[in-house]
Amino acid sequence: MDILLIGGLWLNGSVWDRVASTLESLGHRPVPLTLPGQGDGSASATLEDQVAAVLAAVDAAPEGPMVVGHSAACTLAWLAADRRPERLAKVALIGGFPFSDGHTYADFFEVRDGVVPFPGWGPFEGPEIADLDDEARDEVAAAAIPVPAAVAKGVVRLADERRFDVPVVVVCPEFTPAQ
Repeated sequence: MDILLIGGLWLNGSVWDRVASTLESLGHRPVPLTLPGQGDGSASATLEDQVAAVLAAVDAAPEGPMVVGHSAACTLAWLAADRRPERLAKVALIGGFPFSDGHTYADFFEVRDGVVPFPGWGPFEGPEIADLDDEARDEVAAAAIPVPAAVAKGVVRLADERRFDVPVVVVCPEFTPAQ
């Protein structure tokens, strides 16, 4: 099975390297995505540019892929389900939940010079990052790529109720099953 892997804000496809090698050993074909504005030098990328890149990967898969979204990219995975419900085998949402129609994609942090730089670990303290040691935090922070403002401030547009027919797995480490 093709498994399309979408990293959250500030992350390109290389964040999935260790996961991809494990998935390959299990017989899957992982496809880590580096989206427009995530390291290609394009500070003018928009949310729709990123959605188009995800849909191109969905369309290129020989069979219905699984789309995995991490953190804010859970919304990108859900947008893929909305726009290609008949093509997806399933969706996995890791460490986040998708926003609803009309909500901004990731308007959480300050825009500076047309981009949203990584704000450091302060806003994420708590269970969300409790298992990251200092070395892992330093590695992620050093590789963080500023997010184009037009991505962060893009408006989520959902239109196809068939997205609810796509099987979804939610892995949300910051919440307990009871929550």
